[in-house]
Amino acid sequence: MTQRDKDAIQYVLAMAKERDVKFIRLWFTDILGTLKGVAMTAGELEEALNEGVGFDGSSIEGFARIDESDMIALPDPSTFRILPWRPRQNAVAAMFCDILTPSGEPFEGDPRYVLKRNLERAAKLGYTYYVGPELEFFYFKSPTSTEFLDEGTYFDQTPQDLATELRRETVLMLEEMGIPVEYSHHEVAKSQHEIDLRYTDALTMADTVMVHRLVVKEVAMRHGVYASFMPKPVQDMNGSGMHVHQSLFKGGDNAFYSPDDPWHLSKVARSYLAGLLHHAPDITAITNQWVNSYKRLVPGYEAPVYISWARINRSDLIRIPAYKAGHASSVRLEYRAPDPACNPYLVFSVMLAAGLEGLEREYQPPPPVEGNVYALSPEERARRGIGTLPGSLWEALQLTEKSGMVRGALGDHVFHSFLENKRIEWERYRTHVSDYELKRYLPLL
Repeated sequence: MTQRDKDAIQYVLAMAKERDVKFIRLWFTDILGTLKGVAMTAGELEEALNEGVGFDGSSIEGFARIDESDMIALPDPSTFRILPWRPRQNAVAAMFCDILTPSGEPFEGDPRYVLKRNLERAAKLGYTYYVGPELEFFYFKSPTSTEFLDEGTYFDQTPQDLATELRRETVLMLEEMGIPVEYSHHEVAKSQHEIDLRYTDALTMADTVMVHRLVVKEVAMRHGVYASFMPKPVQDMNGSGMHVHQSLFKGGDNAFYSPDDPWHLSKVARSYLAGLLHHAPDITAITNQWVNSYKRLVPGYEAPVYISWARINRSDLIRIPAYKAGHASSVRLEYRAPDPACNPYLVFSVMLAAGLEGLEREYQPPPPVEGNVYALSPEERARRGIGTLPGSLWEALQLTEKSGMVRGALGDHVFHSFLENKRIEWERYRTHVSDYELKRYLPLL
């Protein structure tokens, strides 16, 4: 243990005592991105920080449970936070954990370890990976219906209705937990909202996305309503995405910036972009992991369908946001396929791995598509070499299964477990008789 680790542990112990913390939640995620955890009392905190806490490791596997196996959850003291929705007296805190085997080695099935391993690969090339996700979500009156809380649309400044107050309270709670929020606003669909997190390193951001989703739901529940990150909860309306702004930094400099390029994109940025485009079909099962995810990825609702890029065009898979003069750090790519129900650790991992392959192999992107991609005919798209994202979870899984890049990024354990989980989901969906089928066919057949 380094002196820095010892100092971080002492800081947590001092903060817990100062803030009257009596309970600590130790958090981690399963392969599907579901927040898991164990709770302990403050009296066990020092031992947990030094030695970890044992638990049943099969809880990490999602639907595809394996035989029970002991694992150790080792808290990361840098993630210590007081939960502001709990009482101040006998307070509750939380920390994210790294999952270890009983011998103390990192567990290959831990999504947080997967991301750390990919970040180490970038670090060996001299890069730090920064991301800034935009998480969209809906407020509904209950978890059993899609009855809206408001009738607002994009950027509407609605009166002080409940939905606006919920968003305000969520932002304040996130900031109280030390999570800076950049923007929040009403989105396109009724009762759809967005809270954007400030750009930071990918590991911090993956932890933060998990906290973001929990806080949004917690605030809604406290007011007797329901917040959903489901990708497409309402037919014939926009779904919810998680557009991910990303760039690589070398030291304090943005490696994506070039003063000599008309779009201020460096050679690094263009090769990274080309890697993302090249592997977009392979990684879609990770960025859009649910059956419902593919109800969002259809033409007509501002979600990407075609594999193209451009500067301002919002119909493309990758958008290059406008450069702010004199701000080299603002140059970035926006990858628009992911949805907010993803596992952020795995999504950041596969995007980074795809981009790094583009760098290492010096891929070159195709010409940008500045017009509306949806308006192009199939013949024109074919002529311009514009591909299409997978149209269903099953189609996406078949592409991912063949991808050596994704397998390398996730590692064998997570790669095979993820595919098994998703095959289970697809089989359940494939054999389910839906309301559509009953309404459409029962009176006729």
